[in-house]
Amino acid sequence: MDKPVPRTRIQKKNIARISEAALSVFSTYGFRGSTVDQIAKQAKLSKPNLLYYFPSKEAIHTHLLSTLMDTWLDPLRALDDNGDPLEEILTYMRRKLQMSRDHPRESRLFANEIVQGAPRILTLLETDLKQLVDQKAAVIAGWMDQGRIARADPHHLIFSIWSLTQHYADFDVQVHAVLGPEKPDPYPEAEAYLVTLFTRMLTP
Repeated sequence: MDKPVPRTRIQKKNIARISEAALSVFSTYGFRGSTVDQIAKQAKLSKPNLLYYFPSKEAIHTHLLSTLMDTWLDPLRALDDNGDPLEEILTYMRRKLQMSRDHPRESRLFANEIVQGAPRILTLLETDLKQLVDQKAAVIAGWMDQGRIARADPHHLIFSIWSLTQHYADFDVQVHAVLGPEKPDPYPEAEAYLVTLFTRMLTP
């Protein structure tokens, strides 16, 4: 089998430009509401030039999701089996909250994909994501069996961390509308609240 031809510096730069532009467009308009023309304009490339790298909108979207999935799973991978259970879970929660703060477009991109039934990443959800969540849920269940944290459903504990942290990215407009201009940064109070919530819930 022939080895893939290495990309040139210009090709790498243009793919990065397209990816950045696509992230902005897809996270704003969703997959269905986005067009190749919008992405090309955002990337400051001609449409034919963009299509040289990606043959379709679907190809760009799939590339984005697949390359971002590893980044999205890293905080859960970092949960240390040998660490202090409560501190590991709180650290995971903090990392997820920080990702919502630092990468809101990525969060909305995934949210839009899931709402549509995950047509482009369902296989990844059913394999890579499921295997990782099952593995970490087993670790959490072991901590509970040892009496080191209070008992709860490990999978739903992970789901609750996702929903309570990603909310601040996916519903950013709603959060700021409700809190008002006197609270322009919701994250410090959000972190303090979530630390209290999970500490009270998980302390034996």
